[in-house]
Amino acid sequence: MILPIYLLGTDVLREIALDVEKDSPEIQQLIDDMIETMHAAKGIGLAAPQIGRTERLFVVDVSPMEEDFVEAGMELPGQPMVFLNAEIVDESEDDSEFEEGCLSIPDIHEVVVRPEALTLRYLDRSFTPREERFEGMLARVIQHEYDHVDGVLFIDHLSSFKRRLLKRRLQDIREGRTEADYNVFAKDKGVIKP
Repeated sequence: MILPIYLLGTDVLREIALDVEKDSPEIQQLIDDMIETMHAAKGIGLAAPQIGRTERLFVVDVSPMEEDFVEAGMELPGQPMVFLNAEIVDESEDDSEFEEGCLSIPDIHEVVVRPEALTLRYLDRSFTPREERFEGMLARVIQHEYDHVDGVLFIDHLSSFKRRLLKRRLQDIREGRTEADYNVFAKDKGVIKP
């Protein structure tokens, strides 16, 4: 089922998500719904808080960028990927800059500095424990979604000067005055359809 994506200004986006205690048909359905919602919105990542949930869960599908992986000589892991109860174990000292956007903050894209690589401990969809090293674009997308389950948004990585420049546009999004090609949920307006 395709779910509305919660916009900046909804409280759940600022909450620290809770660990998923056990596998269940409900969790598996939530994962399916999140993947379907992410694909419908043409996103490459989606975290549970973005659909109003408090589980420490996010999904990633960077297959639209497969050509970039091939050009970089990197193998693209099976997509989509599911991350439950993720924990960053290590981050590289080398940083990279890249322009990011977010389904919860439509039409705003800004350059964000993040570690180039990280090691992540998590449970996959079958609740198998994993610890893996991710680099480049995949590492960036994972860090972006990981931030969501910690109540952090990509705009929090911007300078205070940059956030002041975006203040009016961000306020419009908080108040549901934004356009998106997918259903969104605004705090005081409820579901807004495209």
